[in-house]
Amino acid sequence: MIDLRDPAERDAAAGEYVLGTLGAEDHAAVAAALPHDAALRADVYAWQDRMLPLSAQVAAAEPTTAVWRRLSLALDGRQPPRKAAEARTPWWQGLRFWQGLSAVGVAASLLLALRLLAPLPVAEGARYVALLESPDERHAAGWVVELQAGGALRLLPVGDTPPVPPGRALQFWTKPQGAAGPTSLGLVRAGEPVEMPVSRLPAVGAQQLFEITLEPEAGSPIGKPTGPILFVGRTVAL
Repeated sequence: MIDLRDPAERDAAAGEYVLGTLGAEDHAAVAAALPHDAALRADVYAWQDRMLPLSAQVAAAEPTTAVWRRLSLALDGRQPPRKAAEARTPWWQGLRFWQGLSAVGVAASLLLALRLLAPLPVAEGARYVALLESPDERHAAGWVVELQAGGALRLLPVGDTPPVPPGRALQFWTKPQGAAGPTSLGLVRAGEPVEMPVSRLPAVGAQQLFEITLEPEAGSPIGKPTGPILFVGRTVAL
C-alpha cells in the first residue's frame, strides 16, 4: 500500500495515477485522497502537464476488435478461446496488442526513466526530455534524454540495444530546430548511461532532435552520421 505522506511515493503514485498503471487498491486510495490533499493534487496536475505533450509524438492507433475483446474478457476475469497456433504465443508478445497500446507504452517508458533518474542539479533554465525509439515499425524504446538549459544532459538506457558488430560503435547526435546539420555528442556504450554539460550542445530547446547511429569504431570520419539510425526522438518541455 502506498504511503501518500512520503513525498517520493506520493509523486510516483501521482504519475502512475495519471498513466492508469496503479493497482486497484492504490488507485482507489489516490482517488479518495485527491479532494482533501492539495499536495497530491499538485503532483497529479504536474504529471498531467508532463505527459500531455507526449501524446503528440505518438500517432493514434485504433485497437482492433480482437484487442478490445481480449481486454473485455480479461477485465471479466475470463480467458478468450485461442486457436492451437495462438496458444504457443503469450498474449503480451502479440504485435496487435502492443500496437493498440503504443501510446501507453511510450508514456510508461518515460515515467520509468524519470523515476530512475535522480533530479538534475538545480540550474536556471527549462527542462526537456526525449524518448529515443527505433525508427522501424516496432518503435521500440531504447534511450531517454533528459536535459536542462544551463545544466546537464543525461542519456539513460531504458530498453534493449542491438549488439554492436565488431569494428563498429554507437554515436550520439543532436540537431536543434533550424540547425544546418547534426552535432556529434560522442560515442556511447550500449546499456551505459552518459552525462555531460549542455555547454557541449549547439543549443537546447523543444523539438530538438537526438539520435544514435551505428558508425565505424572510432566514430564518423566526416562529422555527420554515415551509418543507420538505431534510435531517434525529439524533446518535449517538462
